[in-house]
Amino acid sequence: MSELSKLARQALLQPQEAMLERGKKKNSLYIGIPKEISFQENRVPLTPLSVALLIENGHEVVLESGAGDAANFLDHHYSEQGALIVHDKEEVYKADIIIKISPPTLEEINMMRSGQVLLSSQQPSLMSLDHLQALMKKKVTALSYEYLRDEGNTLTVVRAMSEIVGATSVLIAAEYLSNVFDGKGLMLGGVTGVPPTEMVILGAGTVGEFAARTAIALGAQVKVFDSSIYRLRRLQNNVGSRVFTSVIQPIVLRKAVVGCDVVIGAIRAKNGRSPCIISEETVSKMKPNSVLIDVSIDQGGCFETSEITNHEQPVFRKYDVIHYCVPNIASRVARTATYALTNIFTPILLDIGEMGGIMNLIWAKPGIRNAIYLYQGHLTNKDIANKFNMTPKDLDLLVVSNH
Repeated sequence: MSELSKLARQALLQPQEAMLERGKKKNSLYIGIPKEISFQENRVPLTPLSVALLIENGHEVVLESGAGDAANFLDHHYSEQGALIVHDKEEVYKADIIIKISPPTLEEINMMRSGQVLLSSQQPSLMSLDHLQALMKKKVTALSYEYLRDEGNTLTVVRAMSEIVGATSVLIAAEYLSNVFDGKGLMLGGVTGVPPTEMVILGAGTVGEFAARTAIALGAQVKVFDSSIYRLRRLQNNVGSRVFTSVIQPIVLRKAVVGCDVVIGAIRAKNGRSPCIISEETVSKMKPNSVLIDVSIDQGGCFETSEITNHEQPVFRKYDVIHYCVPNIASRVARTATYALTNIFTPILLDIGEMGGIMNLIWAKPGIRNAIYLYQGHLTNKDIANKFNMTPKDLDLLVVSNH
């Protein structure tokens, strides 16, 4: 770390009260919520009650008509709480702060004003250079949900979505095991005198933990595999009941997968592609009508036979195994996902207003600072910079020089 950077960090660690004196003025924010145009994105970042809270605090909210429809929040629910409903997307992009779910498309970036604040998801692996340069040209300050941390230093949005995806994936498995979808005709779990269904979960992260919890609650017999003893131990403690855990050993894993009724793949890569740990040969030996759910499909998937599907045609069969490989599982339960997200985003927006702008918030909260990947058009995220062979700017220095 350079001397300058050290000094900047020290400045950031000075008593916050002194620093926030000039940030005491309360800002009225102008917040825009556009309708999502990315394929099958059903979530919306704020619920009508959150909008009511923001408006009560003196902020303005403009919403593109139909933005909440897919999550069953209708225009009149928002307008009754004081939001302005517009039919022209360009009107929404006149707001000072744009909050949405998916990363903006080039068409949307072109509508943005210079110096806007953008809150959206943005995985480095999915970003293109054109999008990045367009945002930089507009001098946008952009925050990525994937990097957002809470006071406990947890990746808060990632964690919330992983909890939803973990529990939902087990319910999806239950659907495809039943006769309704030409499954095996099994009930997930078991009843007295009937052996329980067997489920294998790959990965003991948040998705794995919530999948195990849901499956155990339904009475299934669960086996969890992960390469990390630490994660397996944490899952064992968090789930509470004794669950079969094992490090990934090819022979044990193969035997478990071939003999089970459902296998859920939830192994995440830090950056880049998730490891592919189940071969086509193993899948071909699975029981007919077994269900395979690949939660890691957005990172390439952890089964050799996986291919991306969507909510309209979620499954395909290969070797008579039902494959479910939809990348955006949380959109199946868009309303629940929206409630989870609005609880994270509303306090952030209120804080921006209370502290007199996003700069003071970045100054005061390391978890927010961690999520900023563009600051007034300067790239500050190392992962994105590495991807495009660029040099990231030091956010601490940028903030201090602007204060």
